[in-house]
Amino acid sequence: MSKPEGHGTIVASAGVTDDPTYRGVAPPLWASDTFEWDGPEDKPDYDYSRTVSPNRDLLARAIAELEGGKHCAVTNSGQSAALLALLQLEPGATVLAPHDCYGGTYRLLQGLERKGLVRPLFVDQNDDDMFAMALQQDVRLVWLESPSNPLLRLVPIAQRCAQAKSVGALTICDNTLLTPCRQQPLKLGADLVLHSTTKAINGHNDLFGGALISNDDGLAEQIAWWANAAGLSGSAYDSWQTLRGMRTLPLRVARQEETALKLAQWLEGHPQVAAVHYPGLESFPQRALVEAQQSGPGFMVSFRVNGSVALFAKAPELITLASSLGGFATLVCTPASMTHRGMPPEAQAEAGITPDLIRMSVGLEDADDLIGDLSRGFAAL
Repeated sequence: MSKPEGHGTIVASAGVTDDPTYRGVAPPLWASDTFEWDGPEDKPDYDYSRTVSPNRDLLARAIAELEGGKHCAVTNSGQSAALLALLQLEPGATVLAPHDCYGGTYRLLQGLERKGLVRPLFVDQNDDDMFAMALQQDVRLVWLESPSNPLLRLVPIAQRCAQAKSVGALTICDNTLLTPCRQQPLKLGADLVLHSTTKAINGHNDLFGGALISNDDGLAEQIAWWANAAGLSGSAYDSWQTLRGMRTLPLRVARQEETALKLAQWLEGHPQVAAVHYPGLESFPQRALVEAQQSGPGFMVSFRVNGSVALFAKAPELITLASSLGGFATLVCTPASMTHRGMPPEAQAEAGITPDLIRMSVGLEDADDLIGDLSRGFAAL
């Protein structure tokens, strides 16, 4: 049977016929850490779960298909997937990263730099001249985030991947904020795609996981070796639950995106809002790029308030102050003091992460209820 291409079909059919014992429609949890050998020289397909796991393989195949890729390594967190990508580089390799990258990525790159393992260059990747100049510094990996977290700036993925290839550098794109349902970076030229499956792919705020997707056989083999050797692989249980959560990913993304647009439009007209950042707005400055590389604007919204973010964030009753995204519940955070607190003040300022900024991950609640709850926040200012 040919492989399905529709996202709904991929997530609904993943693993449906993979229970060889009882032929259950839902694949079971294979919790065993080790598997029996027929003989000392007869290595089975599955021998030890850190190396290979039936549940992890089912999830990996489904994520790879969603991204239009051949290979996927499932890890125990998004940060493990990021580290796994960086382990493919030689010691001291130069990594060209966005100046406004996710706070966890910034912290990881800075930490590895202190150990002499990588040399990060943080630049504005929308500045053509700056990007071209930075590429001349023997860059081995270009790290892309589009949209950025938390300001939702886009970068021209196909253009930057082509530029990276011209100097022999690998490219990786963090696709966590959009999911494969709204963007497929491999088709735009990326060598690797990164996900924190903790977020929207699982969608239920109840486990950790990551994924690293590729099309290159040799690169995938090295990634699998390092995932096993460094103990970065995802557990059977978390893989089993993530596949369960992923069944509804296309439906959740569509619903969350629809609500996000309504909230962004409402916020844009509010007198206590200084700015709204959302790729679905007509006023979004990179609309042409949205049309070129995304199939939708996503479920993340950020905005700046005229007043105390602390007072605003504490007032809502439905919306929760917490530093994650992509789940069923709407969450807000203040990036300057939460997700990006590891960035020094000067780096935050350069990236546009100001104290008045609020990031919102829109959940599955009704839009009118969320608007009413946001109104409580503004009333507290």
